[in-house]
Amino acid sequence: MMLRLVLSTIMLAAVAGGASAQERPQVSQCQLIAEKIPKVQYANFTPSAPGVPALTLAQVQEDVVITFVGHSTFQIDTPGGISIATDFNGWLRTSRTPDVVTMNKAHSSHYTLNPDPAIGAVLHGWNEAQPGEAIQHRLVVGDAYIRNVPTDIRSWGGSMEPNGNSIFIFEVAGLCIGHLGHLHHELTDTHYGEIGRLDIVMVPVDGGLTLGADSMSRIVKRLRSALILPMHRRGPPIETFLSMFDGSFDTQISENRGFTVSMRTLPKKPLILVLQGV
Repeated sequence: MMLRLVLSTIMLAAVAGGASAQERPQVSQCQLIAEKIPKVQYANFTPSAPGVPALTLAQVQEDVVITFVGHSTFQIDTPGGISIATDFNGWLRTSRTPDVVTMNKAHSSHYTLNPDPAIGAVLHGWNEAQPGEAIQHRLVVGDAYIRNVPTDIRSWGGSMEPNGNSIFIFEVAGLCIGHLGHLHHELTDTHYGEIGRLDIVMVPVDGGLTLGADSMSRIVKRLRSALILPMHRRGPPIETFLSMFDGSFDTQISENRGFTVSMRTLPKKPLILVLQGV
């Protein structure tokens, strides 16, 4: 039975075919300040794609597939067969119906108010019920733990709207994967503490609609992720963003839209990986 979740408060759900609810609350493996993780509650629902082929033990333990779908949407496929789509707008199509989608509200290209009913969990990065108040998600879906760190966003009038965007963090197979969303300001020490370690970070590089290349490069340098995945590029060439790193990070222009990664295969030196389509 599919349980549809449109979450506006702290909720967690465990997805595992036939698995019982977990007894102990999930603890973030990526967050620097473990004490900030709240106590949480678990539930079950059936994954949306029962036909997903069985995986080998090695794959279950390690392999994560990340595919650039378009604009700010990535598809993350976990070793356990869970599919997640970031900044999901409904018209950039993933290869299968996601089990979980995250959204931000900066523009209609980052969200939809009419998602496919087959999607198990729909996570808004803003608080629909109480605008300006922080929304908080702590969600376990199968082998993925998903949480968010709220940030502010510029309104159409030019002022800042508190907590209108979320950085979503996906903890899968030991990896800490972060999506910065439509980030409009540099991060504070508090933000960095709440984010914790990010092995992989998805970064908007439009140079203006979000943050300028200089500000975004400072964030990337401080996060010191092993893999940096540019996204949300409109207008300026990708070289404008790459030039901010002065050779301190490796760069690779890929001919593919996706790749497979695990803790064992992360690059030793930070790598900016530009996927096909960016």
